[in-house]
Amino acid sequence: MTTTEPADADVDLSFRLDGRTALITGAASGIGSAIAGAFAAAGARVVAVDLDGEAARARAAELGDGHVGLTGNVADPGSVAEFAAAAGPVDVLVTCAGIVDLAPAEDLDPAVFVRTLSINLTGTFLTAQAVGRGMLERGRGKVITMASQAATVALDGHAAYCASKAGVVGLTKVLASEWAGRGVTANSISPTVVLTELGRKAWDGPKGEAAKAAIPTGRFALPREIAGAALFLASGASDMVNGADLVVDGGYTIR
Repeated sequence: MTTTEPADADVDLSFRLDGRTALITGAASGIGSAIAGAFAAAGARVVAVDLDGEAARARAAELGDGHVGLTGNVADPGSVAEFAAAAGPVDVLVTCAGIVDLAPAEDLDPAVFVRTLSINLTGTFLTAQAVGRGMLERGRGKVITMASQAATVALDGHAAYCASKAGVVGLTKVLASEWAGRGVTANSISPTVVLTELGRKAWDGPKGEAAKAAIPTGRFALPREIAGAALFLASGASDMVNGADLVVDGGYTIR
């Protein structure tokens, strides 16, 4: 493998994404929506993909002219192929589409387990594969997958979710190993509880207060804080970061 080594002055610390197209799955709400906003503000053309196509198109319209909203089911190979083709050349991929369905392991419906892995893990693979092929052909690109603190620590009631997110981290490391020599890096982000609309409802009250007490910073994350991590990984400042799992959890997993 032959590479051209950059000079120190070549490292771009502007965190700008001008001229780049970013495809974000799960972009109509929550973390995906926050990332879409941060990327658009940094100059990227955003392709917002969501199972709710109308919501994806509405989010793209909010971002302004040039941004696109597409309907997409990440667990369906045909749908993934369609939205990957419709997006055109993609410079940055962020896979935020995912679900969580909680139950004690002994009570968990096997169908729920399979569905969680189909969306969270297989959906990440299918999207990265479809979009990554174009990146490899052009010799450049950045893949950012959304994992979770649940990828590295056990959370009660999260058997399917923990398994899926641990798989995302493992998958991302393989992509990083196989693709970096051809110009495409891959990294994952592992947040703690994020205060999206759903996060606020799920972790309100005593349950949430107890969970925050276990975090050294004493609070949950904000969507824009996860967007900030994604912006770093999408930017030129992270060109030497590959195969990393960027944990944004206030220190929860260090204990």
